[in-house]
Amino acid sequence: MSSKGAELVVRALEQQGVEIIFGYPGGAIMPVYDALLNSSVKHILARHEQGAALAADAYARVTGRPGVCMATSGPGATNLVTGIANAFMDSVPLVVITGQVPTTVMGTDAFQEVDVFGITMPIVKHSFIVRRAEDIPKTIALAFQIAAEGRPGPVLVDLPKDIANAVPAHAPIYETRRPKRVVPDAAQVQAARELILGAQRPVLYGGGGIPIAGAVDAFRAYARASGIPVVTTLKGLGSVSTRDENFLGMLGMHGNRAANRAIQESDLLICVGARFDDRATGKLDGFAPKASVIHMDADPSEIGKLRFADAGLLGDLVESLAAMPTGLDIAPWQQWCAARKVEHAWRYDAPGDDIYVPHMLRRLTEEAPDVTIACDVGQHQMWVAQHCHFDRPEQHLTSAGLGTMGYGIPAGIGACLARPGARVVTVSGDGSIMMNIQELQTIKRYGLDLKILLVDNSSLGMVRQWQQLFHGERYSEVDLSDNPDFVEVARSFGIPAFRITRRDEVEGAIRRLLDTEGPLLAHVCIDPKSNVWPLVPPGQSNDVMMEELSA
Repeated sequence: MSSKGAELVVRALEQQGVEIIFGYPGGAIMPVYDALLNSSVKHILARHEQGAALAADAYARVTGRPGVCMATSGPGATNLVTGIANAFMDSVPLVVITGQVPTTVMGTDAFQEVDVFGITMPIVKHSFIVRRAEDIPKTIALAFQIAAEGRPGPVLVDLPKDIANAVPAHAPIYETRRPKRVVPDAAQVQAARELILGAQRPVLYGGGGIPIAGAVDAFRAYARASGIPVVTTLKGLGSVSTRDENFLGMLGMHGNRAANRAIQESDLLICVGARFDDRATGKLDGFAPKASVIHMDADPSEIGKLRFADAGLLGDLVESLAAMPTGLDIAPWQQWCAARKVEHAWRYDAPGDDIYVPHMLRRLTEEAPDVTIACDVGQHQMWVAQHCHFDRPEQHLTSAGLGTMGYGIPAGIGACLARPGARVVTVSGDGSIMMNIQELQTIKRYGLDLKILLVDNSSLGMVRQWQQLFHGERYSEVDLSDNPDFVEVARSFGIPAFRITRRDEVEGAIRRLLDTEGPLLAHVCIDPKSNVWPLVPPGQSNDVMMEELSA
């Protein structure tokens, strides 16, 4: 008996080595859910389609393989959109399968019909609408290939219900081609070598493209062999260990002052897998004003897009790095950077009895250097980036490009499933956690060992900080003091929880988080006026950094 289209979808997923799908069923996608009952693929039921997409995103970041999420047509598909955009902005390989109304009623405003192909066109690498059941194996195979090759990203497969129920005349297994490696141009390699050999104050500027390209070891080897000081973007954290003596810190709006000062004084930027994002560069025409630029990237659209590249190395980052010269004579510059690192080292001696979140986060990763942090968006996101130690980039899961509140819990779920037995902590805020708090039930249902460190300042902290500094202390819609009791909320989902309010409770809380088996939520209450420092004001260059205001 021939298989239906939905069964071909599941078989094609199995052929791609898919072990886990995140999703939520509904009418148009129901045939695929029926076929899943006879499959080895494990389905994780999120409690909102956005949660499914964000969990699949984190699963992909940790495993390095495309994550898969699935939803029905109409609101199911539109609820995936934020997760798709998140993956697109951060170059995460994602295969998104949406049910669609039957082809016979497409375009008639049928029940739960939306043009998800058109809606998502700006935020996917590619889209498919399956028109024949015979095309399903090829379509699924191509979706995985496109999602993963080159600069990764999300690929949409829209599957009409009648195609899912159709019996194809034939359905051959489709084998995808091997991606062709792009070798950096020899002339550009030579130009880059000459720039490095002639530089007195070079800086390695690493971004999220390094782990995507599998170039972490190559990047570390070159940094070590060349002795060039290293800064990274938010998404590049962990590309060299944050404990490395040559690492100056994250650059940009909330970066370390030593990193920003080194960039501003450099005469050569070696940009590896970064895109000169505005949060990293500040005022672009004031960014590294004395520096020439070498730009290494897998995406030709990025090289020279925002900053002229004196040498543009398109292609494999491992090959590009291996071709660069080492044994450089830059001792005075190394000493200057080392002195700035000491001068601008983070301090953890804040006065008072209130909990100082930067110190708590630093202590967490000192006690658990193997921990994976799945971070939400807000002030706590910047504190994590500034103060947590990361030895590998997959230890730091964060929504960098889109800044998606509600990312933390689904990302923690994805990380737990990607690496069973790993130590995973979601760091969230009282604003962010409410965005996808329903996923506490997903944690409970699957018995995931996810710890949640909830930083509660009773406000939308980052917005409040900006309103304080740049809007004349006119506070508009940032008060969250009427939030529910988060300890009771967690317990109502069957997740143990506790609360701390004083600094002398921090060490015990960290031990409890690390030693407790199963899920646990720590509700950490902090001063509502706490701000993230330093800060580059909007429209300013990175050498203009505001420090904490005096009381």
